[in-house]
Amino acid sequence: MIKVGLTGNFGMGKSTVAEIFRSLGAYVINTDKIVEELLNEASVIEEIKRLFGQEVISDGKLNKKYIAQIIFDNPLMRIYLENILHPKVFEKIDEIIKKIPERGEPKIVVIEAPVIFERGYQNRFDIIITVWTPEEIAIQRLQKKGISKQEAIKRLKAQFPIEMKKSKSDYIIDNSGSVEKTKAQVEELFQKLTALEHRYAGN
Repeated sequence: MIKVGLTGNFGMGKSTVAEIFRSLGAYVINTDKIVEELLNEASVIEEIKRLFGQEVISDGKLNKKYIAQIIFDNPLMRIYLENILHPKVFEKIDEIIKKIPERGEPKIVVIEAPVIFERGYQNRFDIIITVWTPEEIAIQRLQKKGISKQEAIKRLKAQFPIEMKKSKSDYIIDNSGSVEKTKAQVEELFQKLTALEHRYAGN
């Protein structure tokens, strides 16, 4: 089995690449979805309420918009929140991986995670892939999805520069062109990973 960390910055296309990997036969784990599930758990809600105060609860649920405003304006609060969530996310990842059938191949598990480098999680993965586009293209795409330019820039600035992530990655996927061009890169990379996994399995 090869555990692949799939990262990149806001709006650069991690989810698009993850879905292409899924279509090729990889197991894909989306950490954002895990976080969404965790945010509905009573014990997690209670921990977050202790961190942010009672005003974080609206109609009996977490006010995610309110939380987002705080953490993107206050990096320290973002770290405190991540310290609550990330250990639980990795527990869930481990649980999912344990349930993957032993038979069948390829055993390539792609874990879509935005803050691998920011939090020093590199050693949790065998391979790291960074998906990138120039920031101006990412911002344009985000604006088409209804996200303001100001909000997009704020979120991009909260992450490590994409050039730093590219320099620290094993592979890079350029998602600045057409979907077809991105798909061709993912297919080529999937073949490499499959060959690598076979070598791992043979040892």
